[in-house]
Amino acid sequence: MNKHFKSLELDKILNKLSTFASCADAKEACISLVPETDLTVAKISLARTDEAFRLVAQYGSPSFGGLRNCSNALAVADAGGIIGRRDLLNIAENLRVIRSLRQWRDNQDHSSKFQVPSSKLSEVGDSYCSESENSELDLFFGGLMPNRYLEDKITTAITPEEEIADGASPLLAEIRRQIRAKSAGIREKLEHTVHSAAYRDMLQDAIITQRNGRFVVPVKAEYRSRFGGLVHDTSSSGSTVFIEPMAVVEANNEIRVLEGKEQQEIERIISALCAEAGSFKDELNAGYECAVELDVIFAKAQLAYDMRAGLPELCDEGETDLRGARHPLLDKTSVVPIDIRVGGEYDTLVITGPNTGGKTVALKTLGLLTLMAECGLMLPARDGSRVRVYRNIFADIGDEQSIEQSLSTFSAHMVNIVSILKEADFDSLVLIDELGAGTDPVEGAALAMAILEKLRAQGATIAATTHYAELKAYALDTPRVVNGSCEFDVETVRATYRLLIGIPGRSNAFAISERLGIAPEVIDRAKELVSAENTRFEDVVDDLERRRKSMEQADDDAQRMRREAEEKLRQAETKLDDLDNIREKEIDRATAEARRIVEGAKRASQDLLAEIDSIKKELRKQNANQDFLQKAKSDIRRGLDAAYDAAATSLTGTATEVSEPEEIHKGDTVRFGSTGATGTVLTEPDKKGYVEIGMGSGKMRAKASDLRKVKAPAPKRADPDIVFKTESRATAAVSSRCDLRGMNTEEALEAVEEFLDSLAVAGLPEGTIIHGKGTGTLRKAVTKRLSGHRHVKAFRLGKYGEGEDGVTIVTMK
Repeated sequence: MNKHFKSLELDKILNKLSTFASCADAKEACISLVPETDLTVAKISLARTDEAFRLVAQYGSPSFGGLRNCSNALAVADAGGIIGRRDLLNIAENLRVIRSLRQWRDNQDHSSKFQVPSSKLSEVGDSYCSESENSELDLFFGGLMPNRYLEDKITTAITPEEEIADGASPLLAEIRRQIRAKSAGIREKLEHTVHSAAYRDMLQDAIITQRNGRFVVPVKAEYRSRFGGLVHDTSSSGSTVFIEPMAVVEANNEIRVLEGKEQQEIERIISALCAEAGSFKDELNAGYECAVELDVIFAKAQLAYDMRAGLPELCDEGETDLRGARHPLLDKTSVVPIDIRVGGEYDTLVITGPNTGGKTVALKTLGLLTLMAECGLMLPARDGSRVRVYRNIFADIGDEQSIEQSLSTFSAHMVNIVSILKEADFDSLVLIDELGAGTDPVEGAALAMAILEKLRAQGATIAATTHYAELKAYALDTPRVVNGSCEFDVETVRATYRLLIGIPGRSNAFAISERLGIAPEVIDRAKELVSAENTRFEDVVDDLERRRKSMEQADDDAQRMRREAEEKLRQAETKLDDLDNIREKEIDRATAEARRIVEGAKRASQDLLAEIDSIKKELRKQNANQDFLQKAKSDIRRGLDAAYDAAATSLTGTATEVSEPEEIHKGDTVRFGSTGATGTVLTEPDKKGYVEIGMGSGKMRAKASDLRKVKAPAPKRADPDIVFKTESRATAAVSSRCDLRGMNTEEALEAVEEFLDSLAVAGLPEGTIIHGKGTGTLRKAVTKRLSGHRHVKAFRLGKYGEGEDGVTIVTMK
């Protein structure tokens, strides 16, 4: 691997990537990844990783386990050679994996037609979809060509234990059936022999075994000649000989012949399978290569999940802007994210700060994440990060002192920088750690500035770390060169690892040494030895640092106040919504009360009109003064109309209540709070606070404190075309049904009386009283009241379809 890539630890990332791959070739491909310097190729590689990342989020990762490189075996088979059973099983296993991968993808294509794309499927992702059109991975999934015919043929013929199965061919199955039958016959004969009393003393053991593929029995050596048969073996002690009895010799010979035929058939089967596999060599190799490539891509996706990575934007010019970047080899639970930019507004970043402050980590993070993006890997950084693709990335990081080459630390660095100066150009990113260190500080600082100027003249983008104050001043005075610093908390003698762009850092050597216990007089003497110019520079840096912290504190306070203001606004809006809800509920309650008043007024008017009609009938019989009666009826009707108007005013809100209660005086228009009725005050409040109110033709007394002054609506001009008409009881619409459900007995009987009177006045011949079935209490009370009633001719319970026992049908006289 390129030594610059290795110094940035790209090899460690690729080794970690390989652990997520399944097959050996995919692992090797992961380790051998080379950063892409072509923007188009790098974008395609990163887009494939992003799609795999989204697919894993929605469907889980596909399985690549079982893939084997069978290219050599396939080449032998294609040439007409015979390959081993294990090679054939590996080919079948590759076909199984290819088939499962293709099925995994086809299932997504099917489900995407019916599913709405989902979002926020993972804590580390922004958006995920199930659409498969124009997929970056379809090139590889399309190259997977399942061959179920060859897969089944191999797995049917060869068992996982590499044995040829009986089902490999009908002939093989028949041969083995015959072998098993012959073997069973031999065993039966030998079982009879070993258990025979004639041979019991001759046998060493009453068992049957095999020697050289033939069935034999163990016979004592002294009975060898008496037992009879062919000797196939002798025990190591010589006391036992293994004899094949003559009775089974012919049967054993037949088995040997059958076994020869079996072997011939097995060889034929293997040869046929090899020929079949060889004929599909190109398709199998192409499918395997696509599966390996997919294994690598999905390994990248798995690594992205492990690193909680995001998708950066790639470009070939401009700046690299990493937001919330984390070095992927540090503990992700404790690493401090940094924001780092280089290029764009400035081409050189000079990072300063104390030792162990995070300068080198910041440098490595910039270089490593750039290489990772060029390898098609997602980055452990926030969304919106941007990475420039460079043709060359050079790094001089770490101690490269070499005893073998007799090089000091300084010399080793200079050798590396010499090669960088030769190759760096406008399409190069150069990262140098501790530029100019390891030699005389004055000469080292001057050399460092000269190197930066040379690299900038060649058009390179540069990030370098240093302790030299001269380089801090150089960055302040030179266009397109900017300072950066790693923050350090002197109070706790700890680095915060935050990278601050635009602010030079301090080495803080004196403060750190004093905190660690160096005597004050030593610190004071050291300060005296520092040049006045350097002291002034450090004071300026210190003042900048204090101002930065003050601005950050002010910004934090402003953010906190903004959050508090937003919270108070949210609470105010919530309270306003609550008040609106309360107001709506009060309006609903008042409306319901007004409706109740209107309905009550209507019922009262009907009762009064019925009573007047009754009086009219009586007086007509007595030839009373009809004019007086009509006048009384008109007065009552006007009073009722006034009651209707009052109730309607409460319901529709045509009278507007004054927001604040006022003193009540004679002539004021007021509303009575408990009923909502309006009227005119006729008297001034008496000693007890009561007044008389005129409501239509009637009057009432009420306490002034219960009244609210209202503004009466402007009177409407009468339309001359409108004819006012009063509806009499006889012409009013009368319902032929009376519903008593929910009433108590007393209320129900009153309602029945009113109902019967209305039917009689309207001249309706029949009516229905609904009392429900229930306990029967209402029905009994209604039946009792109807019995002998002056208006009722007959009554009965309802029939099927009329309500049955839940209603009573009344026939009027």
